[in-house]
Amino acid sequence: MDLDRESLLATFAEEAEEILTDMEETLVGLEEHPDDERLRSIFRGAHTLKGASAALGFDGLLELSHVLEDVLEVLLERRLPVADGQVSLLLEVVDRLRVLVAAARAGQEEPPAGPEALLERLRAFGTLAREREALPRVVVREAEVEEAPAGGRRGHTLRVDVEKLDRIATLTGELAIARGRLAQVLLTGTKQEALEVHLEADRLHEELREEVMRVRMVPVGPLFRQQLRTVRDLSRQERKGARVVLEGEDVEVDTALVEGLREPLLHLVRNAVDHGLETPEERKAAGKEPCGTLVLRAFHEPGSLVVQLSDDGRGLRHERLKEKARALGLEPERMTVEELEELVFLPGLSTADTVTEVSGRGVGMDVVRRGVESMRGQVTLCSVEGQGTTVTLRVPLTLATIQGFAVGVGGETYVLPLEAVQECLELQAERCGQAGGGVLNLRGRVLPYLRLRDVLGVEAPGPGRESVVVLGHGGGRAGLVVDTLHGEGQHVLKPLGRLFRDVPGVSGSTILGSGQVGLVLDVPTLLRAAIRQRALAG
Repeated sequence: MDLDRESLLATFAEEAEEILTDMEETLVGLEEHPDDERLRSIFRGAHTLKGASAALGFDGLLELSHVLEDVLEVLLERRLPVADGQVSLLLEVVDRLRVLVAAARAGQEEPPAGPEALLERLRAFGTLAREREALPRVVVREAEVEEAPAGGRRGHTLRVDVEKLDRIATLTGELAIARGRLAQVLLTGTKQEALEVHLEADRLHEELREEVMRVRMVPVGPLFRQQLRTVRDLSRQERKGARVVLEGEDVEVDTALVEGLREPLLHLVRNAVDHGLETPEERKAAGKEPCGTLVLRAFHEPGSLVVQLSDDGRGLRHERLKEKARALGLEPERMTVEELEELVFLPGLSTADTVTEVSGRGVGMDVVRRGVESMRGQVTLCSVEGQGTTVTLRVPLTLATIQGFAVGVGGETYVLPLEAVQECLELQAERCGQAGGGVLNLRGRVLPYLRLRDVLGVEAPGPGRESVVVLGHGGGRAGLVVDTLHGEGQHVLKPLGRLFRDVPGVSGSTILGSGQVGLVLDVPTLLRAAIRQRALAG
C-alpha cells in the first residue's frame, strides 16, 4: 500500500473512532436528557464522517452515514423526541459504522457483509419521522444539558498542547547548551566549575522529565463515559434499571494507565449490574428505588490514582462465600469478613446460581486483580449485605517511573516498589544461611518470610548476615530475606525481555546508576507465595 495512503487511512481511522465514540456517549445521554443540542452534536459527527468517507471513496460508510444524517436532520427539523427503541437503533448504526471503519483501515475495498436490514430499518425510521407532525420547540434549561468533555486518548496516539511541546523543545535546547558547556569546562575549567554546570544540567533534566510526564497525563472522563453504553445495554438485557453517576472525570492519570484500567473496569461494571443490582421487583420488596445506582469516581491520593465503583445492590452473600470456602478446604468460621470477601478474587470462584452469557463461570474478579496488579496497583472490596458493594482500585500515577528500594542478592541488584516497603530489620543470626522460608515473630505478630535467592534460584554463596524487608500489599504482610540493603531511589521502568517474562516474582526491569540492569520485583506475587507457604507448613 502507498505510504501516503497508509498514513491517510491511519488518520481517518483515528478521527472516525473519536467521532463514533462521541456519538455513542451522546446517544446514551440522550435517553435521560433529551435535547436538540445532543442531536446536533450527533448530526455534526455523521456529517463529518460522511465527508471523509466520500473523499476516500468508502461507499459503504458513505451510504450509511448519509442515511443517518438524513434521519437526524428530520428529527431536528420536526423537533421529534427520540424514544428508547430508536436510540437502540441508532446505537446499532454506530456499531455498524465501527465495523466499516475497521474494514476501511484494513484496506478492504468491499465493506464486510452485515445485517442488510439495518439500513432499511434506518430508512423506515426516517420515513416515519417525516410523516410525523412537527412539535413546538421546547426550551431546555441550561442545567439539563451536559456537555461531554473533549477527546482523551484514542488508539496509540495522544493529543498534546502546543505550549507543552514548546516548553519541551526549549528545555531540550537548554540541555544541549549545558552539555556543550560541560564538555568545555571538563577540558579547560576547574572541578568546581564542572560541578556547577553539572548541577544546572541536572536541574534542566528534571524539569524536562516532569514536563514529559505531564504530557502523558490525560483525564479519566473518556474512560468512564465508555462504561455508560455497557451499563445501558446490560441493564436492558437483564431487565434491570440502572443509572450511572460519574465523579472526578477531570482527574488526570498516565495515558498508559487508562489503557490498563479499561478491561478491569469493564469486568467490574458488568459484575455490578449482573451480580450487584437486583431486579426492580426485588428492589421494591427490599424498600429500595426500582432503579439501581452505580457510582464511578476517581480521585488522587499521594502518588496514586484511586478509582472506585459503588453500587446500591444486594451486596456479597456471605453464606454463599462460606460454602465456597468449605469447598476449598478452608474454615470460614476462623476467617475474618475481609478474608472471606477476598475469596471472590480467586480464579474460577463464582457465587452465581446459574451460568449466563454475562457471568457464572468464575471469570471476572480474578481478571480485575491480575490487571490491576500488573500496573503495580491493588484492589480492595467492601460489601454490606443488602446495601451494596464498593470496589476500590489504587494504581500509581505513572507507569514510566518508580520510586524504588534496591536490595542485593548474590551480587545482583533488585528493586522493590517503595510504597510496598514497610520496614527493614536484621534476620536473627541463628536463621542466617538456612534454605527456604519460615515465620518470624514481629512485635507479637506472625510474619511469614521467603528468601529471595530461593525464589529466583540464585546459586551464589550466601553472606554471613542477612536482612528482612517487610512488605505490605492489599492488607497482607510478609518478609523478604535479602543479602544487602542499597536504599531508595527513582528508577525508569523498562519492559521485561523474553528471557524473564515467565520468571515468578518479576514484573519489570530498570537501568541502575552503575549502568547495570536490575529486575523490578512483583510484590503481590511474592506475598501470596509467602502466605501460601505458611499455610502449607501450618
